[in-house]
Amino acid sequence: MRSRAHSRPPLVPGILAAMVWLASTPAMPASAVPADKAHEHYLQAARFVQEEKHDEAIAELKKAVQLRPKFPEAYQLLGQVYFEGKRRPSDAITALKQAIQLKPDYSEAYYHLGIIYQAQGKFADAEQVLRRAIEISPKYQEAYWALARQFQRNRVNERAIQVYEQLLTVNPNHTGSLYSLGVIYDAQGDTAKAREALERLTKVDPSHPDGWYLLGRIEEKESHLPKALEAYRMAVAAKPDLVDAHYNLAFLYRSDDNLQQAAREFQEVIRLRPEYAEAHLNLGGIYTSMGKLDLAEEEYETAVALKPNMAEAHYSLGLFYELHRNDRIKALVHYRKYLELGGKDERVQRIVLQGSR
Repeated sequence: MRSRAHSRPPLVPGILAAMVWLASTPAMPASAVPADKAHEHYLQAARFVQEEKHDEAIAELKKAVQLRPKFPEAYQLLGQVYFEGKRRPSDAITALKQAIQLKPDYSEAYYHLGIIYQAQGKFADAEQVLRRAIEISPKYQEAYWALARQFQRNRVNERAIQVYEQLLTVNPNHTGSLYSLGVIYDAQGDTAKAREALERLTKVDPSHPDGWYLLGRIEEKESHLPKALEAYRMAVAAKPDLVDAHYNLAFLYRSDDNLQQAAREFQEVIRLRPEYAEAHLNLGGIYTSMGKLDLAEEEYETAVALKPNMAEAHYSLGLFYELHRNDRIKALVHYRKYLELGGKDERVQRIVLQGSR
């Protein structure tokens, strides 16, 4: 659901291979002439990519392939830099195809070519080259993941499920696949399979907030409220600013008559998202039940100010003024607005009709 920020782009496979190669190469005496200048340019390009100096990296890679025209790894890295660093997909495709021509079993080049085709919306081409990458390297997790995500985004869910399951045979603890299967099965209404995938996920990664949150939603829909409560608690323990989990927790606490805890959860929602009108409205209801009428009025008024066209807020505020403040004039103002916004409550209709006479 939320990605972590990086101070710099993560190492991509081709660059990682170059850097590993660089680290394992023994230092040469200053007076020695490098045995292979092409490799030297290639490794310098990898350094430049890590420093986000993409033009310099391209220059080094061009020197490398000029010195050694049959250098597939340099063409593969050149393709990555063109696409990821310079956003030049046509040049990237040309470089990657050159890498594949020189090295027909180059699964990594097929993978990156597939990523570019996906970005261009050429999904049939992307599928073809990603499957080729998997055929060459049956344990290529990134290729499975990219292909499965493509199917899921395009709502070809049965094929997405198939590829996710294949990826799980390669890596049974692949959290992305387990979560994605949970999402798909939940959308299909297959609660048992969704729960199974998410329970596996939360065992593999007990700090996966989205997995816990989705599991909580499933348990709540199935009226397994203690399990839902525990899942939402785990979600906010893993990610304290997960607003939706706090919001759902508040409702569960309220249904269990734990008004103090419900209020705390709504307060946390509002702290995280002050503009959340529905949270203010529900907190007003909690305060009303607790007899904290001044706080309740403040929350109701805030909800109306944030969302003037929310019929439910006007209804609740009208009810509050009628029953708890004995202020018929203010109650009528909000009841009328409630009806203007499409409210259908017959009792309110009668009160407004009487007030108009």
